[in-house]
Formats: sequence, C-alpha cells, structure tokens
Amino acid sequence: MSQNDNQTNVGLDAKGLQYAFLAGAKSIEEKKEYINELNVFPVPDGDTGTNMTLTITSAAKEVAAITEPTFANVTKAMSTGSLRGARGNSGVILSQLIRGLCKGLEGQEEITTDIVAEAFERAVATAYKAVMKPKEGTILTVAKGLSDKATELAKAKKPPLEFAVGVLEYGREVLNKTPDMLPVLKEAGVVDSGGEGLMTILEGAFAALTGKVSYDFSNGYNGEMIHATRSDRPAPDSSGLRLTNSLGIDRKTIDTSHIKFGYCTEFVIILENDFPKETEEKFKEFLLSIGDSLVVVSDDTICKVHVHTNHPGQAFEKAMEYGSLTSMKIDNMREEHREKVITEAEKAAAGKAVAGKSFENVQIAGHNVSWMNDASTEKEVKTDNKESSKQKEYGFIAVSVGSGMNDIFKDLGVDHLIEGGQTMNPSTEDMLNAIDKVNAKTIYILPNNKNIILAANQARDLTEDKEIVVVPSKTAPQGVAALIAFDASASAEDNLSHMTSDMSNVKTGQVTYAVRDTTIDGKTINAGDIMGIDDNGIQSVSTDLVETTKDLLSHMIDEDSELISIYYGAEVKEEDAKEFEQYVIETYEDCDVEFNYGGQPIYYYILSVE
Repeated sequence: MSQNDNQTNVGLDAKGLQYAFLAGAKSIEEKKEYINELNVFPVPDGDTGTNMTLTITSAAKEVAAITEPTFANVTKAMSTGSLRGARGNSGVILSQLIRGLCKGLEGQEEITTDIVAEAFERAVATAYKAVMKPKEGTILTVAKGLSDKATELAKAKKPPLEFAVGVLEYGREVLNKTPDMLPVLKEAGVVDSGGEGLMTILEGAFAALTGKVSYDFSNGYNGEMIHATRSDRPAPDSSGLRLTNSLGIDRKTIDTSHIKFGYCTEFVIILENDFPKETEEKFKEFLLSIGDSLVVVSDDTICKVHVHTNHPGQAFEKAMEYGSLTSMKIDNMREEHREKVITEAEKAAAGKAVAGKSFENVQIAGHNVSWMNDASTEKEVKTDNKESSKQKEYGFIAVSVGSGMNDIFKDLGVDHLIEGGQTMNPSTEDMLNAIDKVNAKTIYILPNNKNIILAANQARDLTEDKEIVVVPSKTAPQGVAALIAFDASASAEDNLSHMTSDMSNVKTGQVTYAVRDTTIDGKTINAGDIMGIDDNGIQSVSTDLVETTKDLLSHMIDEDSELISIYYGAEVKEEDAKEFEQYVIETYEDCDVEFNYGGQPIYYYILSVE
C-alpha cells in the first residue's frame, strides 16, 4: 500500500491483489488448527479453520495459476473458486464475502480507499443476503464492523496506511466483543472462530503488502514463506475470559440440549432446470420448514446449499427437482466434540485386527443379504484382479477395517474393500486404484468415516469413464444401512437419496479407552478409563468395559428403537461377547438383536440402533 498521506489511492494493482489474496490464504492455512480449537461444542460446523481454509485454498489455486493478472481475471478466480470450494457454514459465508468484494472491485483500474470501503459494504450485503437468519456475534458481525470502520475512515480521507491499520484494529475490537453477543462463546471463554478466521486472512494479506512477511508463489500456491519480520501473532486478548485446557477452551459446562436440528447438510445443485428468483424463494421456504441455519447461494449454473436439519434425505430429494447433486456432505454436529477424544485415543493405540470369522447365511440389520448375491450383480469380490470383462451396471467400494467387518461388507455385495479408517485414511490414489478394479458403469463408494469423504469426492471428480456416487457414510453401521437401502432398479440419484436418508436413521455408539486425563461435559476422565461415545458425545465413563457398554446402549435406546446391531472388536473374547449378547437380548425384549464379530482394532464394541 502507498504511504502517501495526501492521497487515497492505495497503490494496489492486480498483481498486488493476487499476491495479497494468496498471502491471506496462506495465513489462515498456517493457523487453521488454532481456529479449529476455538470451536466449542455445540457451536455448528465444528471445523471452522479447516472449512475456511479449504474454501479459500480452492480459490487460491486458481488465482495462483494466473500468469498475467488483471483485476478482471483475479477477481473472477477469487469469486468462482471460493464459491465452488465452499465448505461449512463459515466457508459459505466467506465465499460470499469474497464474491461481494470482487463485485465491488469489478471494472476498476485503480483502487482508492473509497472503492475499498464500497467493496467491503458490497461484501457484507452479499453475505447477509445469503444467510436466511443472520446471527450476531459471528463472522458476519466482524465483517460488518470492518465495513463500517472502512466507510468512516474513507469519508475522513485517511491515508491508506492509517486507513488499513484502523480498519483491522477495529475488526479485532469487534471480534473480542463477540462473547458478549453469543452466550455459548462467553461460557467457553473464546471469541467467534469464523470471525477469527476472517481477521487472520485480512491480517495476513496486510502483513504481506507491508513487507512484514513475504512468500514465493512463482511455482503456484504451494509456495512457502521466505521472509518474516514478525513472530506469529499471539492469541487475541481474551479480556479476562476463562482460559483452560490446551487452547483456552473450557468445554465441561457446555449445554447441548438446545440443538434442534442435528445434521449439518451441504450440497451443490448443478442447475439443469429453470431456477428463477421465485423458485429459489420457494426452495428456501421448504428447507426452512425442515431445518434452520440456512444458506443458499446460486448463480447461473450452480446453487450451493447449507442447512441444519433432521432429514437430509428430504433436502436432497427436493433439490433434485432443479438438477443433479454434487459435493454432498452430512455431518452430525454432536460428533465434533467426541471425535477429538477418539482421534487422540487412536493415535496412541497400536492395536491390530486378529484373524476373523467368516459369516454365511448371516442376517444383517434385519435383512437376509442373499438378495444382493444374485446373478444380476455378477459379483466377484477380489482386491487384486479386475472383474469379468463384461461391465456390470453397478458396483460397490467400501472402506473397512477388521476381518469380521470386511466379511460383512462382502456379504452385502461390496466388490472391493479398501483397508482404512480413523487412523488409516486412504488417499485419493487408493480410491482411484479401487475404481479401476471394479468393472461397473456406476460405482458407489462408502467411505464409512468423515475424514475419508473428501478423498472419495476427489477421486469421483477425477474419474471420467465411470459414474461415481459417493455415499457420505461416516461409520461402518451407516455403510451397512446404506447398502441395505440400495435398490437395483432405481437410478443413481434416487439410490443416493434413499441410502443417505436411511443412514440418517442409524445411531452409532463406540466403546474405547482414554489415553489421557481430561474433563469433558462435566465428566472426569482418567487415562485408561473406558468411554462410551455416541452421536451426542461421551455418555458413559468407568473402569469396567461391560458396565460402560451397557450404560452407553441404554442412552441410545428409546421407545422407537426396533433393531440393535453390535459388532465386537479384536480385543474382546468370544465368550465375553456371547455373555453380553445374552444380556442385550434379555434386557431389550422388544428389539431385534444382531451380534457380529467385527474384528476392528481400538473399539471394543461398535453399537448400532435403528
């Protein structure tokens, strides 16, 4: 930025805008884990740092590829790249802020503080318009504060450097006030994570423009910092708020009972039918009738949707009236808190699956699975050889771990298994190799783990000669339910809708052990304790495996429960599993009970209730 105190021209050309945007993207990428830790359950979209990083990185790669930057091509890459890469509520809002900012910069040949202020105002208006029910104390509040201060300082004809510093300092002030606007933030002692992400991007861009840091992007976005005259910015002043645990988060008193809609549902509609403003409004009304936290953003070719609902399948079915779906993702918002504990437990565990048992004539989830083993599928489950030269209509790939669980998926008609899970996330290349081995026109991939869904989506996008359908299953029981819901006579779109809908009816519980001392949701946990974890978090903690598992199951059962499926792991003796099975059958007489050997490491039991 120019430091000429008598002019308001900020001295930013297209190449400078390109560089600043890439530096801002790098800044949040470097601090995304810190921003993730600011997410306090039950704040929706629990990986804000990751979501915002993925969103802006998608745009940054396009921006970095521009060899002859102009305001037109840089702003277009920023806008379209972030929209297509948007992930999570915070990512969608960030993409709209970028989109509005770029519209404000369109057609400009030089950038003044007045233009910057107008662009900020356009950005805020665009983002607020995209969110059906804007909530103060969030990234929107911070963005509006930035815009208001920019307008004030531009009218006062402040020189560029003073203008930029003043806007950023005021943005920090607003961010530090967000706990006073959202009680859940104050309870946890943190500022809003989305607002922190936005400030991180802008401060990173400013640091690069003023020479405090510098990057080499000559070989693309993967360039590295080559110069820095400042240390990493410390965590923002918490103004006396409670700061405990690893990054200032006190989770133990967080109340989760007010979450009405539990599934964060996202997808992109590739528009194939007319989608005028009136149709979009009716679509929004429908989505609000089944959920909240709605964000709908569209252009001439695509429509990006984010909604919290208890019925993701209904949202998908309605959306397919307007076109085909892609980038579908369903997250159970109550899982985020407990998955941090699971991840740490798994990293410390070194368990390996033991030899399993084969199952014949097994009933899974109340269904005889032989219906999938008829000649119409021409199934041959092999992992090292391609199937028959005759191409099938459809095939299945599943990620699985544990010999017993592998056998169950094979019995359900899976053609190819990829060994993997929470501690062994397969790569996109692993997915592509599996796709190559299944000779089918349409292939359904079941990741069975939320951390693998993105790799599956990327493999889908890189495959040209087959139709790939990623079913966003996040647990093995969800994958089982999805496979059972498959209808060979239905279209790929209808099957995805039905499979996803049936998955949403599955409650999953897992029993593992703690690797460190901690306090979560009011529960004191010691290293070595047995933990029972379901979709709502840690439900039971004790030193006894059987008692913890019994208590966890009791939390999962309600008056509508009909089927209990239990998969016992590699570390559980068969006689102990049989004894527990008898207890479940006698205790829950109104439910059908299925007991299977899963052979999975780390988890003593995986429970499923439908």
